[in-house]
Amino acid sequence: MRAVLLTLVALTLAACASVQRLGAANDVHALLVAIRDDDSAAFDAHVDHEALKRELQAKLADRMAKNDKIRGLAALLGPSVIEFADQALVQPRTFRMVAEQYGYKADTKIPSPLVIAQALKTLPDGRVCATKKKDGPCVLTFTKENGSWKLTSFDGDFSTLRIKL
Repeated sequence: MRAVLLTLVALTLAACASVQRLGAANDVHALLVAIRDDDSAAFDAHVDHEALKRELQAKLADRMAKNDKIRGLAALLGPSVIEFADQALVQPRTFRMVAEQYGYKADTKIPSPLVIAQALKTLPDGRVCATKKKDGPCVLTFTKENGSWKLTSFDGDFSTLRIKL
């Protein structure tokens, strides 16, 4: 009886994780469409700019703390650099380059939310993330906010976030 109960609990948790990933996948799909179509309004609806700015600020501070020569300059320019980064980098055309690393070119059909859900990983804190490879590290992390999933963290290589002129 105990084994059956444990199995039911495990299956229930797995089902919840799958439903959570499927819900997130719908918003990730919408984000990918916004990136492909260079739709800033739809993109912004699926991105938490404040969370990304906090993350950029923390990563900048971490890198600058390791370099004595530019620590003072970073302290002076830090907030304005982050504002510029948000305005210049956190936009559809910049993330198109990240999407291309996943194989999503302008002429590539974006997979259905069901396929995307299979590629998402549920994190212990309830967020979900996209990885490049199965069981690989998170590259894009999404958090449920006010009923929709938003991009809240970019854990990939920041050198891939370039302004395409």
